[in-house]
Amino acid sequence: MSKPKAPRVLLFSAGRCAYCARTRALLRAQGVPYQELDVGRSAGAAARFRRLGARGVPVLLIGSRRIDGFQPDAIRQALRQAGLAG
Repeated sequence: MSKPKAPRVLLFSAGRCAYCARTRALLRAQGVPYQELDVGRSAGAAARFRRLGARGVPVLLIGSRRIDGFQPDAIRQALRQAGLAG
């Protein structure tokens, strides 16, 4: 039997965003692998960001959960629920 695939963690960010940096640091501290899309550097990332209807960065997708802004408690809870952090 194959192991179920872990939920993907996707971070929409912008280069000079202090809250994006805090989100990255929190994910690294939790040992969580993630993919980062810089909406200012990539047209594809910006298009995906617009489709989300988001108004600002960071936007974090953890499995099916979306977290707008830097919300450390919500991020930790979502990671625990997804089985990605203890």
